[in-house]
Amino acid sequence: MRFAFGFFTIALTISLSSPVLAYTETTVSNGGTIAGKIMLAGEEPPPLAFSLITNNNTEFCGRISTGTGWRLIDEFHVAPDGGLQNAVVFLEGVHQGKPFPETPPAQVIVEDCVFSPWLLVVRDPQPIHIKNMDPIIHDVQIYETAPFGAKVMLHRPLRLNPFHPKDLLKDHQHKPGETMIDTIHFTQGRRTFFLECGFHPFMQAWGLAVNNPYYAITDENGNFTLPDIPEGVYKLVTWHPGMAGFLDMKVVVIGNETMKIRMEFPEPRDRRMAHNTMSPTYRFGTRALEREGAVIDIQVTHENQDSTANTKDR
Repeated sequence: MRFAFGFFTIALTISLSSPVLAYTETTVSNGGTIAGKIMLAGEEPPPLAFSLITNNNTEFCGRISTGTGWRLIDEFHVAPDGGLQNAVVFLEGVHQGKPFPETPPAQVIVEDCVFSPWLLVVRDPQPIHIKNMDPIIHDVQIYETAPFGAKVMLHRPLRLNPFHPKDLLKDHQHKPGETMIDTIHFTQGRRTFFLECGFHPFMQAWGLAVNNPYYAITDENGNFTLPDIPEGVYKLVTWHPGMAGFLDMKVVVIGNETMKIRMEFPEPRDRRMAHNTMSPTYRFGTRALEREGAVIDIQVTHENQDSTANTKDR
């Protein structure tokens, strides 16, 4: 799969390196359905908390914060009954089935030091455009990830549009720049990727590559539905960015029938405690910043980690 990135906008295309049988579109008559729920055991983990004071461009990126110097990232959204939102559920071993049409480039928008959407599902291959709408430089780093280790896919500056007004830090206007193209590939069977800004580590996004149209992202209650599946035996897989690996199970799809399933991730073992504790005495140092001439416009906002299977161009 390939990604495309630019100095102001990055455009890339991601490709899976492992040989995969080509998917063939056909008419699915009397297809079956898999419907179910993805669960998370235990309590909902706390959000990751990043200090804005100790990172770059506080006067700009601090606009979206707790108001006391922290940017929060909620990786987990768990329903009262344990249903897990933003888990990707997909089928492996499907070589023919319903249409899998070409889609326009997926879009990742950088605005107010936030990558949006936080979660993408892209087909193999599909271009991804990353647009910098901010008047500051971001440092795009993309890693292919897997339980056995991660590897750098791309490291590139994402520059600001030079035509931004000079007082943009105060007004928070947003203008995109032009695009530059690059291509990256997964290796060693990896299919997930992590996007981060090297200057602002609280800017994060995740993605998964698929090679057939039988996938879904769970809703706020952890529910999903995969319809129009040809009869057969497949592997059902689920993945969530906050977990270390995949869950999978063998499924037998029968025509005109709905298979109900439930899969549960174990309670996460959090190895990033440094990002899970906000000091109650820590305060946003606006006075110190304003003495240096910075104008601080704080909007007390809890950043929302959203998802999309195909973010359209703006």
